[in-house]
Amino acid sequence: MPEVVGRRALPFEPDYQGIETRLLDGELVGFIVEMKGARDEVDVEEYALCAAAQYTLIRGYGFVRHVRTRVAEEAGLWRADAVYTISPALPSGPTNIDAEVAVEDCKARGIPTV
Repeated sequence: MPEVVGRRALPFEPDYQGIETRLLDGELVGFIVEMKGARDEVDVEEYALCAAAQYTLIRGYGFVRHVRTRVAEEAGLWRADAVYTISPALPSGPTNIDAEVAVEDCKARGIPTV
């Protein structure tokens, strides 16, 4: 069944292929996620965010901030290479994400986490 979320109606049958986590430097963490069945890059970016949010909680921290995401698609396989900072306290800046709230949203939408 097509889903409409501020984008044109497209079939959405995600097949989440996996998450690779890399600690880059202290509180800077990289995530590689792969999936099939994405409608566009937004679906893959959301998968990466879900991985980052859960990783943040696992580390005992509460907040995650997006640094950058690169998305590519080849032969139906979507891949995101995303970088986030994690922190125990609310960092300064407009793009902070409460990890606990994000993980609950991911679970509600059926998006896997770490």
